[in-house]
Amino acid sequence: MPDKIFIFDTTLRDGEQVPGCKLNTKEKIEVAQALEALGVDIIEAGFPISSPGDFESVAAIASHVKDVTVCGLTRAVEKDIEVAAEALKKARRPRIHTGIGSSDIHIRHKFNATREEILERAVKATAYARKFVPDVEFFAEDAGRADLAFLARMIEAVIKAGATVVNIPDTTGYCLPHQYGERIAYLVNNVPNIDKAVISCHCHNDLGLATANSIAGAIAGARQIECTINGIGERAGNTSLEEVVMVIKQHESLGLYTGIHTEHLNPISQLVSDTMRVPVQPNKAIVGMNAFAHSSGIHQDGFLKQAETYEIIRPEEVGAAGSKIVLTARSGRSALAHRFHKLGYGFNRNDVDVLYERFLIVADSKKEVEDADLKALAHKYETETATV
Repeated sequence: MPDKIFIFDTTLRDGEQVPGCKLNTKEKIEVAQALEALGVDIIEAGFPISSPGDFESVAAIASHVKDVTVCGLTRAVEKDIEVAAEALKKARRPRIHTGIGSSDIHIRHKFNATREEILERAVKATAYARKFVPDVEFFAEDAGRADLAFLARMIEAVIKAGATVVNIPDTTGYCLPHQYGERIAYLVNNVPNIDKAVISCHCHNDLGLATANSIAGAIAGARQIECTINGIGERAGNTSLEEVVMVIKQHESLGLYTGIHTEHLNPISQLVSDTMRVPVQPNKAIVGMNAFAHSSGIHQDGFLKQAETYEIIRPEEVGAAGSKIVLTARSGRSALAHRFHKLGYGFNRNDVDVLYERFLIVADSKKEVEDADLKALAHKYETETATV
């Protein structure tokens, strides 16, 4: 049987850190319920101690969703943990997500501490969180640049202290996929009690490698991936939920699966885009408006003969409206004939040859030739041929 990859969605926490994306409680509940319908396993609902509004939102989400774990983020600080526990009181499956920096850069410059002091704080925070909830996730911030031997010591210690999930963040998006995969493999092979916790990937997209790194981590043994809808998040964003889910679905040879209902991907992408007021780039994988659009004549001809020549995913699999043939100066006769046919015209091959030359004149003056343009060309052509 394939192994399940748990999908941890942090759209409402890390995703909301994008400037201008602050949501009110009502909007957060709407997105959380859509995430629940999508089939995510864990919703990171917010950072409860950060503001009264965030506390209220986490508490409200904990009350409204029933079939998903609700998670609150904290620093390795007792007061943070207490406030998160209070916000999560009504959750059926609460999780506290606590942690601290693990790289020497963070230890020295952010905390002005030693490795031993950080290790002690990590263990103390984990043990304290376990007093409130049975499910505690520990994040080793900047694990992508941490000393591996020290990282392994930290992970072993927090699992012993009660962590049920250990998060190995590539906080700065620095790692190459093979490097991140090797880090996960190192922990699998060098942490004696690693079998007592789920390893989680939390990869940022500063170098455009978040999805690749997360998949590399899963191949190496991680069984949770932390991601956001549309890949939104701090700086260049987080791992894109829709991308990792469809990579796993398309590549059955990985021996992995998720519980995501993929037909909801495009609708929730639009919901998040509208609610957070962040447009989705047109060429965004899976959910961009051009993800199933074809404008090159060579591509259009192949697609019209057999869709699989240029589409590895059926649009309906991800809730997209359908494939689209876009008519531009790069389009060929096959696409033009196809569009005329869809508009109800019965032009033969000779007709299309004549119309194609006229079409190119229009296409050279416009970015995209619309149906109204084609109807005007057809009307003029039919009028001319009728009088001959």
